[in-house]
Amino acid sequence: MNKHIQEYIDLVKSEKFAVCKEQKLLIKYVENCFKNELIYVDDKQLEDYLSLQKYFDFELFPWEKFCFALHNCTYISPGILRWPDMFILVGRGAGKNGCLAFEDFCLLTPVNGIKEYHIDICATSEEQAKTTFFDIYNVLENNKAKMSKHFKWNKEEITNLKTHSVLKFRTSNSKTKDGGRPGKIDFDEYHAYENYSLIKVFKTGLGKKPLPRTTIITTMGDVRDGPLDNTLSDALQILNGEIPDNGMLPFICRLDDKKEVDNPENWYKANPSLQYFPVLQRVLKKEYFDWKRDHLGNSDFMTKRMNIPQGTTGEPVTDWENILATNKPIIDLEGRTCVFGIDYTKIHDFLAVGLLFEVDNKIYWITHSWVCESCRDLSRIRYPVKDAAAEGLLTIVPGVEIPPELPIEWINEMKQHYNIVAGALDNYRYTLLKKPLMSIGFDCDKKGNNNLHLVRPSDLMQAAPVISSDFQNQRIIWGENSLMRWYTNNVKVTYDNKGNIIYGKIEPRSRKTDGFMALAAAYTQKDKIKQYTPIDADSFSQMLQVYSF
Repeated sequence: MNKHIQEYIDLVKSEKFAVCKEQKLLIKYVENCFKNELIYVDDKQLEDYLSLQKYFDFELFPWEKFCFALHNCTYISPGILRWPDMFILVGRGAGKNGCLAFEDFCLLTPVNGIKEYHIDICATSEEQAKTTFFDIYNVLENNKAKMSKHFKWNKEEITNLKTHSVLKFRTSNSKTKDGGRPGKIDFDEYHAYENYSLIKVFKTGLGKKPLPRTTIITTMGDVRDGPLDNTLSDALQILNGEIPDNGMLPFICRLDDKKEVDNPENWYKANPSLQYFPVLQRVLKKEYFDWKRDHLGNSDFMTKRMNIPQGTTGEPVTDWENILATNKPIIDLEGRTCVFGIDYTKIHDFLAVGLLFEVDNKIYWITHSWVCESCRDLSRIRYPVKDAAAEGLLTIVPGVEIPPELPIEWINEMKQHYNIVAGALDNYRYTLLKKPLMSIGFDCDKKGNNNLHLVRPSDLMQAAPVISSDFQNQRIIWGENSLMRWYTNNVKVTYDNKGNIIYGKIEPRSRKTDGFMALAAAYTQKDKIKQYTPIDADSFSQMLQVYSF
């Protein structure tokens, strides 16, 4: 084991400062790799790289040297990196941009040994993309007499004169988006990416040079179910030995639990550099007291300092981990008893409908949504609506409104497969849906079928504790459905003076909740599932057979 790698391993094991569970898993994982794989560290190359610290106004901390050594100098064989992809999630203020600046500076030099090893620093905003670039630019300016022999630079490009390797920054407004032939791609503040469209553009061309690398540096952010959450999910599975690492080294620092925030000793878990920054410690204490007084106005303290997502406003309906836990396979529900829920607030906005099942103490939810192409809020929405449509999660409806027949046609089609015994919807749009619903056998007339319930706020208050419990115990399953995760993460809860839960929208125009509210409506009728004798699949299929005489 190289001494710089071992230094950080020993530091984590000593628990001199608090470390999160992901760091403990990482150390165990790295040790196992060195024990069981034929890998090695190029010690001379590493020392040559580290000698370049003299040009910077800081020295790398143990965690930074640990990451640098594993990412840049650890090989399977000459020319093949063991961990070409580095994922660093640390709290704001840890010095991740300085660490990245040193790494990129090193890889431009002849120590890397690769000609024209171009590096692109990518971000969603030009200001962020320039951060690391200008850290290196300032190093060159501060050592101009020495550096002018080895580099040429301006405020757009930095070029090593011997290797002809070029460093640039890139954003969505970059003049050229087709990637070229970079040796390395950096993604700064990965949490800001809402989807993979821009990431794919930036990565075009990677792999045409030897030793291709990517580095991701980020804090947590408020975009849920995007590239960061997906990468974090992969990283956690790697550390837990559930999937192969595929060349990614995950360095994750965050609180183990949001309750730990009240003890400043735990803040080291989110920021591995905090012990070296006494001024930052005082700043964090001030921000903590501000956050305690106003959680909503100072949510960045938890989200970006402690890497515990808090959202922008309101109290979330449940933790994000519980929302992610809904992504489990949906069992065969053919012939099962269920109830439906509809949310149809505006005819020119979103509409959602779904079926709720309860089987073996698990709640299953099958759903579909529609969105009107004339919806004025579409330009504000950060969720990839077109991608969801391509996946079959929703339908984009042409015209100026969503016809009320569409959800009823969907329910009627589902009746061919499931025993739908009751349904619920808000009475706000019942007039539009009354006739279509009656045409397929659902009516709220007490003299008629009486299998349709018009939901009142008091009904949702009664269902809310059950919904909260089912999320908390991870009983709710709707499979791989990013749209439902988005809907649910957009819901905030408030309380009336009696302590009853009231559901609302975190943001009324850009963060829709229709799918969740359809689920909540169906929950008001959940007890009716057990009131009816379950019909097994074979009996139900026979019941649906058509006979000719």
